[in-house]
Amino acid sequence: MRIRTLVAGLAAGLLVVLGVAAPVRAATVNASYTSWTWNVAGWTLHRGVTNDGLIPALADSIRNRAADFAALNELCWDQYKAVQANLLASGWPQDDTNFARFETHSDTACGGQPFGLAIFSRAPLGAANRYALAEDGTTERRKLLCAPLAARPHLRFCTTHITPSNAVINGRNINVTQLDEVRSRLESFAAAGDTVLIAGDFNAQPHYGRLNTWYSSSLNTPNNSGNTGNYRELDDTDGRCPGYGETTVYDGNTEGLCDQGKKIDLIFVRGDRIAGTYSGDSLAIPTTCGGPCSDHRVVIGTVTVSVTT
Repeated sequence: MRIRTLVAGLAAGLLVVLGVAAPVRAATVNASYTSWTWNVAGWTLHRGVTNDGLIPALADSIRNRAADFAALNELCWDQYKAVQANLLASGWPQDDTNFARFETHSDTACGGQPFGLAIFSRAPLGAANRYALAEDGTTERRKLLCAPLAARPHLRFCTTHITPSNAVINGRNINVTQLDEVRSRLESFAAAGDTVLIAGDFNAQPHYGRLNTWYSSSLNTPNNSGNTGNYRELDDTDGRCPGYGETTVYDGNTEGLCDQGKKIDLIFVRGDRIAGTYSGDSLAIPTTCGGPCSDHRVVIGTVTVSVTT
């Protein structure tokens, strides 16, 4: 080890003598962020309306949990604009003109309105990245939506909603194809020096084989093994079900591990970007919408990450 250090030092000194600048490592900063995500069933349960209790329920949750980022799935356009207005009225965003992005899955699925994904950020956002995923044979075109922080462009927040279909299209299960497309985009961001937090509805439980290429090989528990990927899910250390976490769907579901409901709403961060502790949780579904506000729970996660400055 001492010889390697000496050689490296001599090489760097020689570059200086020859007038060649030695390679400079990118500067990084460690920072903690809280992500919040919810599949709100904006059309299925709410028929696109904005006055049934959904908007204050979700906006209050974003504020009460001190979220830095929020992602919404299955959202109608009018609901998106109502969330914007609610958050603006409370002063949640630091910039009232540059804190939200919407991406359409269907132009008309909300009774003639657009239907899709949205992200919100307490700090100003940069230009969004919008990627269409492989078609699943329905009229809905699923997407990956991302945006960086304006002041910290190597930090990106993303959301997606993977198809629930397991149909074989072009020789592969379409849900596997979409998961691979999203992961490939995230890996491209990572190769460019970016740190990415992605939150959304993956329509896959942590122990499913199609997420083995997502979960880090460092995660190996009876509830989640055989992994070959690079990512940690922010609830994967939950002591109630290590490697799996806590259910994210409605009470009474029994399709998950550890005697609980299934877990399909996830928040991932690449393991080599995690620079401290992390944790995740799912919250009880609000019942202030004339009944349950969704068939999914709100999912939150907090992580300290390393970000290139």
